[in-house]
This record gives sequence, structure tokens and C-alpha cells, in this order.
Amino acid sequence: MNTTSERITRRIQRRLTAQPSQDGDGVKIKRLHDFGGGIDPFLMLDELGSDQPDDYIGGFPPHPHRGIQTLTYVIHGGLTHEDHLGHASTIAAGDAQWMHTGRGIIHSEMPLTDQQGLHAFQLWLNLPRRDKLSPATYRDVKATEMPQLTEGGAHLIALGGYWQASGGEAIEGPLTALAGQGAVAHLLLEAGASLELNAKAPTLLAYVFEGTLTIAGETVGAGELVRLSEGDRLVLSSNSGTQGLLLAGTPHHEPIAHYGPFVMNTEAELQQALRDYRDGTLTG
Repeated sequence: MNTTSERITRRIQRRLTAQPSQDGDGVKIKRLHDFGGGIDPFLMLDELGSDQPDDYIGGFPPHPHRGIQTLTYVIHGGLTHEDHLGHASTIAAGDAQWMHTGRGIIHSEMPLTDQQGLHAFQLWLNLPRRDKLSPATYRDVKATEMPQLTEGGAHLIALGGYWQASGGEAIEGPLTALAGQGAVAHLLLEAGASLELNAKAPTLLAYVFEGTLTIAGETVGAGELVRLSEGDRLVLSSNSGTQGLLLAGTPHHEPIAHYGPFVMNTEAELQQALRDYRDGTLTG
């Protein structure tokens, strides 16, 4: 086993800043995306956050997807999901819902609020070519199902995948079928706290949504997503306190063709998805 001195600390390699956008029925969001493979197997991260109902109350009426997985995670408020497969469920603060769209799914997500309004995230994960036309599935996960790793003032909540502290303690989130061997966790650091993780996944990303996070001596501010260099050791700290998401996975290294809610490997496959949606066979 390597000693700490022999290990490679992961450093900030690239920064992306969330941009204001809107989707669905006029829902205001902050969006980060890279459909060129730069954050493979991930594609996009949307942050929905407002205490003004007009910013989000229209929600996301029925719309299609093919070729991806989506993971929605709620900090405040909630979302109600319905799809053509007959799934209907509501998630609240701390809960998540995962959708494997495969060949095709038509779904809606409508917002609910609490005293702090709505604050949620939706992550898109790319499916490998072999799974693009697989059967669609759906699952929701309650906050009580998510294990938590705690060290002093550091807390890591595992939505999916395997996470291990450098001291050896490990947790695994309930979502075990994330594309690209994906892993997703909610990081909370109190002021002055730090956390060191074993982190060998080829793709490792951190998104900050509150406060500031320090990674290998560099500061990441709210609204920033960073891609980290190769290595096996991740050192996180915060002077003021922070919250963020950690994303880990293995890239597919496949061509990406994207149009709206569809992500395939070729332009021809995108055109087929559009035809299938128009003629009602997208989900057949």
C-alpha cells in the first residue's frame, strides 16, 4: 500500500462557471455543460434555486429523453415526477430521483416549495453506446437511505457510488447503477473543517453552491465547477464553511451527438430519435 508521501494529490485542472439560463416552462436555472467530452461521463449540471415562485413555478411539463440518465437532488422544496411508464412520486428536501431514459421516456417534473423556496440540482450522465436503446427505468431515493460519512465538521452524504475517507471509513450510496461507474455525493464542511478522500476515478469534479472550498491550496467559489487532475488523493477544506457536490466516474470515450433532450453517438441516431418522437415510437 502506498504511503501518503507516495500518493498523488489531485489539483484543479479546469474551471467552468455556471451561466444563467432557463428551461421547461420558464424555470430560471444556473447551467454548466460540456457535450464535447470534457467531463465525460457527465454532460450537464443544472442548479435550480430561488425564493421567488415566478422563477420556477411553471416547472417542467411533459417532455422526452433518450440516451442519458438524469439524477435530481433536492436541497429545499420538492419535485413531483410523473412519466409514461406510470411512475408518480414526490421527493422533498434531501431526497433524490434517478431516471435511466434508455430508448426513451416522457416525463414531467413539477416544483413544490417550502419556507426557503426551491433549491435543487439535475445532473445528466451519458449512457454508453450499448445502453442507449435499453429499457427505461426510474427510482426515487429518500434522504434516510443515503449513508453519511462524518469527520469532525466534515460531512459527506452519498447519493450513489463508493466513497472512502483516507482514514479508511467508506460508504456507498443507494444509486449503484449510475452510468460510467458514476458516484455522486453532497459535501458539507463547517468553517475550518477539512476532509481527505481516496479518489482514483479518472473523472473527478467538484461543484460549489455555497461558501468557498479549498482544493490543494486553490479556492473554488459558489457557482464554479472544477475538474481535477489525475491522482488518488483529494484534500478538501474551507475557512468559511461550504456546500457542494462531488462527482466521480469513468469516461466512455465515445462520440457525443446532442440535440435538446436527446444524446446519442451520431447525427443519424439523433435524427432517428426525432422521428421516433414525432411518430410516437420513441418509447416503444
